[in-house]
Amino acid sequence: MIVFPAIDLKGGQVVRLAEGDMDRATVYGDDPAHQAALFAQAGSQFLHVVDLDGSFAGRAENREAVEGILKSFTGHVQLGGGIRTREAVEGWFDLGVSRVVMGTAALKDPQFVKDMAKEFPGGIVVAVDARDGMVATEGWADVSDVAVVDLARRFEDAGVASLLFTDIGRDGLLKGVNIDATVDLARRVDIPVIASGGVKGIDDIRMLKIHEADGIEGVITGRALFEGKLDLAAAIAMAEAA
Repeated sequence: MIVFPAIDLKGGQVVRLAEGDMDRATVYGDDPAHQAALFAQAGSQFLHVVDLDGSFAGRAENREAVEGILKSFTGHVQLGGGIRTREAVEGWFDLGVSRVVMGTAALKDPQFVKDMAKEFPGGIVVAVDARDGMVATEGWADVSDVAVVDLARRFEDAGVASLLFTDIGRDGLLKGVNIDATVDLARRVDIPVIASGGVKGIDDIRMLKIHEADGIEGVITGRALFEGKLDLAAAIAMAEAA
């Protein structure tokens, strides 16, 4: 199982939001590239990066910060946030991003996402962001009438690498991962699932590891790391244990 430390970008700074609310952002640093290097020093070979401004704008808004991260982090970078065109997908892969996360596009233009998954095998992650079991889009500002599992199943034979499942109501609040909903989704689809939202400590990693065989590929954590409630090296060791 993979632990993805998270760097969320807003105005070039490292932040974490509470429940996806841009007005409830906590700033944890103004040097994203340095933060990425610190994660690498702790043993991380994977990194999850989100262009928060881009999620709302529908285009890259923190490109310079992402480029800095790519230069300082030698492992695999997974990037999301406003990636909704072929040019954007191709551009990020050309820069060295390992995987691209697509959420709004997955709901509004699923065929486009499927095309990208075929063109870039193993490179496309579909974000399934949930508020009360329904899919949220546009940087979580809008909630659709599509159920999470219904959206996920649309991509079962599309060749996407993973589903990134976030319980928005827990994101950035240190309430603990919604284990039940995450595992339920993993059991109901044939695509590996990455858990996100609410990690508060090592117990979340342990519980998800128990369910690895159900299809849990990894977990994303941000605030717990920044606030010292989770040690990244310990989390990685637990996640990678046989």
